[in-house]
Amino acid sequence: AEVLVEADMIGHRTHGVGLVPWYLEALASGELVGRGDHTVVADRGSCITWNGNGLPGPWLVTRALDLASQRAAQYGVVTVAISRSHHTGALAAYLRKVTERGLVAQISCSTPSQARVAPFGGTAALLTPNPQGFGFPTGGDPILIDMSSSITTTTHTRQLAEKGERFPEAWTLTAKGEPSDDPREVTSRGGTLMPLGGALKGHKGFSLALAIEAMGQGLSGHGRVDQPKGIVLSVFIQVIDPAAFAGHDGFIRQVSYLANACRSNPPAPSVQSVKVPGDNAGRARRVALSEGVPLDDIVQTRLRAKAVELRIEWVDA
Repeated sequence: AEVLVEADMIGHRTHGVGLVPWYLEALASGELVGRGDHTVVADRGSCITWNGNGLPGPWLVTRALDLASQRAAQYGVVTVAISRSHHTGALAAYLRKVTERGLVAQISCSTPSQARVAPFGGTAALLTPNPQGFGFPTGGDPILIDMSSSITTTTHTRQLAEKGERFPEAWTLTAKGEPSDDPREVTSRGGTLMPLGGALKGHKGFSLALAIEAMGQGLSGHGRVDQPKGIVLSVFIQVIDPAAFAGHDGFIRQVSYLANACRSNPPAPSVQSVKVPGDNAGRARRVALSEGVPLDDIVQTRLRAKAVELRIEWVDA
């Protein structure tokens, strides 16, 4: 709940509480495991590997980040690889808790049980959008980077398809490899999502996706070669303590200057001001804390239906 609400608070609405009905259905079917614990595969202090055993991604990732953050004071850099996690949600929703401790966080994940993105130059889906997130503390709002290695996400694609809407540009390929702006090419017609960079420069997103899959699946020891079914994620997490390098104060001084130099850069004619990743999230979060988080009608309808089904009282704001 904390991770999903945080996603809504910082503007990642495709990965907010709108996912609750899907998570509840996955719990009911047994695809998402609601009881038990992860299995420790290896633990060398600064290098940790878990089998997530199908447990909720937000629960696993939060625990892994807490452990890595605690150990970072001793080891400087702590890395956790997790296999067999369920869906993680928005990576940006985890980062603030780490940056508030003055630490740097890196998270990436892939879904070896699914295929949505073709290798650059190909037409058959093989990879997934494979997001990567970075959190950097500064003297103000943290820098929060959360980006997919594909142009858009599976969740956003599915939501647009349900509404009968289209992408603003050609973000998909048809099953024949032709560019299209119709999300239904992916959801029901055998097409694929384009890698980041699109039709001309998609080799960049393809390369990033490969690196993310190699890190998460390779280091956790579980991936596509095992042909998993359902929603099965591999996660790579790294927490860095700047104090183990040139010092915390020196890090904040450098990164704060860099962020502010970007913000003060002369804006293009169509741009009001240059923003750093995390600026919009920080503002949105402050508004949400004071005014609440708005939910669209579709999300409310689905949540109400689940509340009735589970005999949970629905209280209007």
